[in-house]
Amino acid sequence: MKTFLPTAACGLLLVASGSISAQDITLTDIAGRQVTVDAPVKRMILGEGRQVYLLGALQPEAPFESVVGWREDFSQADPDNYAHYAERFPELEKIPTFGGFKDGTFDVEQAAALKPDVVLMNLEARQATEDAAYDDKLAQLDIPIVYVDFREDPLANTTPSMRLMGQLLGKEDKAEAFIAYTEEQMARVTEVIAKQDPQRPDVFIDRAGGYSDDCCMSFGPGNFGEYVDLAGGHNIAEGIIPSTFGTLNPEQIIAANPEHVVVTGGSWDAYVPGGKWVGVGPGADQELAREKLQALTQRVAMTGIQAVDDANFHAIWHQFYNSPYYFVAVQKMAKWFHPELFADLDPEATMQELHERFLPVDYAPGYWVSLKDE
Repeated sequence: MKTFLPTAACGLLLVASGSISAQDITLTDIAGRQVTVDAPVKRMILGEGRQVYLLGALQPEAPFESVVGWREDFSQADPDNYAHYAERFPELEKIPTFGGFKDGTFDVEQAAALKPDVVLMNLEARQATEDAAYDDKLAQLDIPIVYVDFREDPLANTTPSMRLMGQLLGKEDKAEAFIAYTEEQMARVTEVIAKQDPQRPDVFIDRAGGYSDDCCMSFGPGNFGEYVDLAGGHNIAEGIIPSTFGTLNPEQIIAANPEHVVVTGGSWDAYVPGGKWVGVGPGADQELAREKLQALTQRVAMTGIQAVDDANFHAIWHQFYNSPYYFVAVQKMAKWFHPELFADLDPEATMQELHERFLPVDYAPGYWVSLKDE
């Protein structure tokens, strides 16, 4: 019997109880809800396909063995990685797909027919899930929801989310090994910044630049905005965008005159065919990506800014905002912002080592590009 006990506590809590079997664990998810689940789970629905970034790190030999359904976003938002995974694990193409909780297209009856042990949901979908009463409907079917987060507050929630996943899958040791590696790689930047206390360049994060003709989406104090701070920069949206996601107008960008611009990009033909977005990611065509990045300097919002004049205009894989690999983005930005301090830091080598030690697919370069010669 699975139970759902609301609580204000956060983090992970395992408890023993005489009222539940030895195969049950009670944990506190990222939404602060106590949930009792039969573990290790054998049948899992992913509320977002890109949660495979977690599964791949925890069970690289067979990342999809417990996945009985998932939201259809991995192939659309990250088609290059999807192709890499599909080449090695062709069974993923047979996994039933779902609509989203946030857009109201999730099919509870379809989910129930798959008899999942758990539905893994991203935290930002919680409000929509409760508004549509999906949580009540699934609870009536004895199907628990566990919330994780890699997007809203990745710096705070990635580690407990990985621990939750480790507990659900019985992969606690692998989760701890991944967490230790993350902390080790982050320290290669944060310890240098703390010790040297360099002058921080002004940085504009251009979220999904070129995705639409509107300009410009960005990040406030969270996610990539926080990555900028960790990497020794100053996010020009600080104090303007109050939460994780928001928008700056061209006048605000020109007035701030950023010394660096970092565009997040990906292959988004599924959403905007032939768009002006910068197609960085595994195996990306670097020449084409550089051409599209150069074209983005011609927008009104980039008029006369120092980043364009100095060629400190960069693009980086958008999915670093939504995966446990964010520490690589912090390393790359630190090297862009402070090349003299990080001459010996090689983010490319870090990304390759990440794949070799933890991930089920081989590394293919192409996750970033810059107009500055590197």
